[in-house]
Amino acid sequence: MKNITIAIDGFSSTGKSTLAKQLAKHLGYIYVDTGAMYRAVALFSMQNGYISAEYFDKETLVNSLPNIKLHFEFNAELGFAEMFLNNVNVEKEIRTIEVSNFVSKIAEVSQVRAKLVEQQQEMGRNKGIVMDGRDIGTVVFPDAELKIFMTASAETRAQRRFDELQSKGDNVSYEEVLKNVQERDYIDSHRDDSPLVIADDAIEIDNSYLTREEQFAAVLELVDEVINS
Repeated sequence: MKNITIAIDGFSSTGKSTLAKQLAKHLGYIYVDTGAMYRAVALFSMQNGYISAEYFDKETLVNSLPNIKLHFEFNAELGFAEMFLNNVNVEKEIRTIEVSNFVSKIAEVSQVRAKLVEQQQEMGRNKGIVMDGRDIGTVVFPDAELKIFMTASAETRAQRRFDELQSKGDNVSYEEVLKNVQERDYIDSHRDDSPLVIADDAIEIDNSYLTREEQFAAVLELVDEVINS
């Protein structure tokens, strides 16, 4: 069976990572959560005072990029790889609403994107990889054999994200999460460098009314078609 590259793009909180993890586990592929990489850079910027609600010191962040070391380590107990920033496990810290509020601004910086895209392309050099993000099928792997673009209504995505944060004990309101989703949609879709767009050859899936099981089954059919073609 041939190995392929599977690129999953789409708006925030559409379940890209959940689907990608399912596929990688089923196929025995490597899974890379590119959003975690941008979130880690956002966390680094917050920790060092480069970004806040009032300002964003892009120049200092860009100059600090050589000091940012990112890598994933597989956690057998959890069943997926966790994000490490400068050798510290930050998987929990990068999933907060505070980081979510800044990650799209971080992802707008061309130098940040260039650094992370280079790392992502290296990770997928030998195929057999599932990668999710915003520009995987358009920039990172434009020649990917299968490209999926996931979408759902902003309200549906906000409810999913709100439920997830509540289950983790985060004290947030639905309105706050909805605002974050809508703001990220706008920034991701309107940035100058690698905006969120649907690749011409991507297959769009609106999962507003699909269960995880239904979605996985539908995408697995697409994967089987490509692998066996």
